[in-house]
Amino acid sequence: MPKTRNKLATDFVNSTETISSSLTRTTSKYFSSKTSVIETNKLNKSSSLSKTVTLKTARKHTNIEAEESSINISANTLEKRFDKEPPIPPVGWEEVYNAIKEYRKNIIAPVDTMGCERLADEPSDNITPQTSRFQTLVSLMLSSQTKDHVTAAAVQNLRQKLPGGLNLDSMIQANEKFLDECISKVGFHRKKATYLKQSAKICKEEYGGDIPNTVEGLKKLPGVGPKMAYLCMQVAWKQNEGIGVDVHVHRITNRLGWCNTEKAGPEATRKLLESWLPRSLWYEINPMLVGFGQTTCFPQYPKCSNCPVKKMCPSANF
Repeated sequence: MPKTRNKLATDFVNSTETISSSLTRTTSKYFSSKTSVIETNKLNKSSSLSKTVTLKTARKHTNIEAEESSINISANTLEKRFDKEPPIPPVGWEEVYNAIKEYRKNIIAPVDTMGCERLADEPSDNITPQTSRFQTLVSLMLSSQTKDHVTAAAVQNLRQKLPGGLNLDSMIQANEKFLDECISKVGFHRKKATYLKQSAKICKEEYGGDIPNTVEGLKKLPGVGPKMAYLCMQVAWKQNEGIGVDVHVHRITNRLGWCNTEKAGPEATRKLLESWLPRSLWYEINPMLVGFGQTTCFPQYPKCSNCPVKKMCPSANF
C-alpha cells in the first residue's frame, strides 16, 4: 500500500471538517476508496437530495479522484511492486473485519444455505469423493452471474433429472439441449451447458474421472475463472491456495479502503488482499463478505444505517 495513503486520508478528513455544516457523510481514519467516489456519482444521478450534492462538493474539494487514479493499478503491476515494496496492511483492518464477522453470525444470507460448499452431496456409500468434487465444480460453474437460490435450484434439477444423478458420466452422456433445459434459469445457461459437457469430457479423459487438483488445471476448463478455481480448491480439495474474489468481495474491500483496485478488477483485488491478509482468513473472507453484500452492503443503496462498521468505513453514506 503506497505511503501516500495516510496523507490522502488526512487531507480528506481535514477537508470535510471545513464543510461539516452541510456534509452528512461519515469519514474515518481509513483511506477513501475509488468505490466511494463511484457510489457518490451514482447517487448524484439518481437523487436530488442535498446530501448527494455536498458529497460531490467534498469529492471535488479533496481532489481524491485525480490523486487516486495513479494508484489504481493492474494485477500484474501489483506483483512487480510487491517485489520491491512489501505492502502495508490498512490501518485498523482487524477491528473492521472482526466487527463484520461478528455481525454475520446473526445475519443469515443466501450464501450460508445455498453457497457452493452447500450444494454438493457429501461422500457416502452412494456418493464417491470424485462425484462430490464434480458436483462442487458444477455448482461453481453455474453460479457465475446467477443468484444463489437459482443456482441451487439448477443443481437440484440436474441431480433429479439426469439418469444416474449428477455425476461425471451422466453429464457426458446427457444431451446438451437437455442440460440447457435443466439449467435454463441461470445466467448464460446455453454457454454453461456447453461448458459443462466439455469440462466433464476433459475430466474424464485427462484426470481419470476426477476434477483437476490445481488452480492452473481448473482454470483451463471451459467457463472456469480464477474465483471459481480458488473456491473449488478450498471446498472440493480442502486446499487453501488463494482468496475467491467475486463481485461482493471486490466491491466491499474497495469501499472499506482495503484496496484501490476498483478499475483493475477482482484479480488485482485478490493479489492485494493476499499480500497482507493472514492466510488463515483466506477461506472465510469470501462467504463472510458475500453474505454481507447480499444482506447489507448492496451494490446500490447499501444499508449504511444498519452497518456494524459505519463509523469506520470511508464510504459510509447516511
